[in-house]
Amino acid sequence: MSLFVSFEGGEGCGKSTILKLLAAKLEKEGYGLVLTREPGGTPIAEQIRNVILDKANTKMDPRTEALLYAASRRQHLVEKIWPALKEGKIVLCDRFLDSSLAYQGVARGLGIDEVLNMNYFATEKTFPDLTLLFDLQPEIGLERIAENANREVNRLDLEKLSFHAKVRDAFHELARRFANRYVIIDASRSIEEVEAAAYQAIKERLAR
Repeated sequence: MSLFVSFEGGEGCGKSTILKLLAAKLEKEGYGLVLTREPGGTPIAEQIRNVILDKANTKMDPRTEALLYAASRRQHLVEKIWPALKEGKIVLCDRFLDSSLAYQGVARGLGIDEVLNMNYFATEKTFPDLTLLFDLQPEIGLERIAENANREVNRLDLEKLSFHAKVRDAFHELARRFANRYVIIDASRSIEEVEAAAYQAIKERLAR
């Protein structure tokens, strides 16, 4: 059975690490998986990612940023996500539409509904079946980034703390708005505890 799972949260919340751990676990159980990320996931979408996250592009207009994310997302769906779901696979995606709603819609001030409508055209109203929100205070997330020398530091990491606080608040608002697909996970706990909570959420959704 196909399942589309998005992994969401602020910078440094650990979602990418948990995604990889869960993928290994589910593969051992025999599930067909596709691991991917946004922005990116396909060659064209990855080229757009490079433009979006380039630290030199400090003059990028918020609407330009939102449009680039939507364009990358469209290509990602067409080339990778939709084909995988048609094949009955589980797609584990590091960020999806909700990140645009939180970062550009709220933190950049464009408006959730405005960014949502923009993405309706790009995605043909495709939503994840399950969204795991790895909730963490932004101060802790940014500390984790500073301590991890191997992590890519991108343009969004350099935003002020107030920006990241808006992102966290936005995700909570989205969790209320789309409660049918959201599961909030306390990302301040140990990796083992966070992984277990995320695994349980996926298995429960698969059992429906």
